[in-house]
Amino acid sequence: MAKTYKRLYEKIYRSNNLLLAWKKARKGKTKRKDVKLFQENIIENLERLQKDLENGTYTPLPLETFILRDPKTRKISKADFRDRIVHHAIINLIGTIFEKRFIYDSCANQIGKGGLFAIKRIYKYIKKVSKNGALVSNSFDNNYVKGFCFKADVRHYFHEVNHEVLMNILKGKIKDERLINLMKKILINGQVDAGKGMPLGNLTSQFLANVYLNKLDYFVKHELRAKYYIRYVDDFVILHSSKEQLRIWKKQIDKFLDEKLKIELHQEKSKIIPLSRGIDFVGFKNFYYHNQLRKRNCKKIISKIKKYEKKQISYEQLIGSFNGWNAYAKWANSYKLRKKVVSHINQIRQSVYIEGG
Repeated sequence: MAKTYKRLYEKIYRSNNLLLAWKKARKGKTKRKDVKLFQENIIENLERLQKDLENGTYTPLPLETFILRDPKTRKISKADFRDRIVHHAIINLIGTIFEKRFIYDSCANQIGKGGLFAIKRIYKYIKKVSKNGALVSNSFDNNYVKGFCFKADVRHYFHEVNHEVLMNILKGKIKDERLINLMKKILINGQVDAGKGMPLGNLTSQFLANVYLNKLDYFVKHELRAKYYIRYVDDFVILHSSKEQLRIWKKQIDKFLDEKLKIELHQEKSKIIPLSRGIDFVGFKNFYYHNQLRKRNCKKIISKIKKYEKKQISYEQLIGSFNGWNAYAKWANSYKLRKKVVSHINQIRQSVYIEGG
């Protein structure tokens, strides 16, 4: 019988947990106004939050929403700093309960995982499916290795997550009605469609995104027995030597998502492609012999440079963006591109030495 957990709610508002949650919520954000404001009366504010949670009177404030175009349009929801402390307090308690059941190739929003981890895994699987590139059959194309990939995207994932399904998944491990009710409060804050959707931008939403699709992970790995499967939030890939096998699995996954999770694949973005065409995943186009940066990732740094030229951002902000982009871009065959970007930045500010390229 699967282990369940009771009496968790009272641990949420314990002083040591709230203090840890506050430290996590403020990390890297100490200069923000809302963080400074909470900090001015830190003891009083934490004690008031603790009392509200203990009495069951805690209610999250309305979310601040804004539109992000990067490149597709998304509505991002920003929680009040006080509420973000509660989000961290919850994840401090239940994070390990669920994460230890996640498959190894669930790559997003976990310590030690991320985009670069996913890149390493997909390269490993390309090698296995193509038998280390031994099946090269076209001397005019060095990328022409045999094998196929089912590249899939869940349609409007954060907007379509079914609350009833999600709560039933949580209740499978958490037998604490007060904690379940607290998570419902956070889930429905700013809700547009009754009974579905999660605020994109909340820490709890990022965590619950993995909890929800862990059901899909288990179905693919243990029922379909697909060896070469990787998921990053709502994007996933399955690699196989047989295109027909991937077609069969696609139909089975379509049915599982519809019947069990009440969501569906984005049919235009969910396709079976030859490995020779490269797999578009986590910001790179991944081939057997090399990786390419996606065009939109190149446009990001160009956009930052233009903002600096127009004095919309500071030089320090530009360099911060460049360093992050450069660290990621190094994982692709991008030496010439990175060198060109450094040269362009140096032309703008000749007196500043930038290490990179």
